[in-house]
Amino acid sequence: MSEIRSAALIVNAKSRKGQKLFRRACKRLEVLPFPVDAHAVDDPDKLEQTIDAALAKKPDLVILGGGDGTVSGLVDRLVGEDVILGVLPLGTANSFARTLGLPLDIDGAIDVLANGVPRRIDLGMIDNDYFANCAAMGLSPQIAETVPHNLKKFMGRIGYLGWAGLQYLKFRPFILTVDDGVEEKRMRVVEVRISNGPYHGGTWLVDEAHVDSGQIVVQAVTGRYRRTLVKNWFASFFGLDARHQDTITFTGKDLKISTRPSLPISIDGEVLAHTPVRARIAAGAIRVMAPRDPDTPHG
Repeated sequence: MSEIRSAALIVNAKSRKGQKLFRRACKRLEVLPFPVDAHAVDDPDKLEQTIDAALAKKPDLVILGGGDGTVSGLVDRLVGEDVILGVLPLGTANSFARTLGLPLDIDGAIDVLANGVPRRIDLGMIDNDYFANCAAMGLSPQIAETVPHNLKKFMGRIGYLGWAGLQYLKFRPFILTVDDGVEEKRMRVVEVRISNGPYHGGTWLVDEAHVDSGQIVVQAVTGRYRRTLVKNWFASFFGLDARHQDTITFTGKDLKISTRPSLPISIDGEVLAHTPVRARIAAGAIRVMAPRDPDTPHG
């Protein structure tokens, strides 16, 4: 670890949980053999300027604390920088952390920062936007794009689930076209996952996706009825072999993705694009601090 002489910690502390975990993380980070410049950011709109200010001080390690959306939203800022990414998994799904084999508790994650090894990994790209883990088209982005502002805040989880149920009843399968530059494939689907890692929503979904494969993976859940999606989600959540029954997988370095009709795309949980798009791989784009033991189990 002689390579690291200084670090910056940036935590998305919008929630009360985030603020509490920030204080706990700062206390635990005192064990690291290098100074850590810590920032708790209450306003997510200020995360980018905070990381830019931190990078201006030339730290060797930038530690991002938050969920998959936080990591994916800030990872663009690290491409081309001589810096190692560290991850404190403070989100709900923590798919990226699971893919890296990181412990999901603060103490375990900080132990990796202290004793792990830098590992060079790929990033996915939707058009010119880098992402860490997975993008998706289908019901989840439809819910995220249409949910009324503050519904969850005022009506809680029940209100959000009610809205999700309404969107499910309105949801329709759609036409997906994948073009790898040689051949164009068209099919009717209920969900599409564009993956740089196997986890999506905290669940292992895409067997073929790895963060150092040099390939982007597009997994389509085929079907003419929306109940196929429920069946696939159920099988995936419980790790059943049936999760492979209705899926088709495409791999490549650069794939053109279009749908009929045009649909929103969630990138690690945030709706940031609409079809058509290019899905690409940025091979070896960044270095991350990963467990020293390559046999560390996922999730």
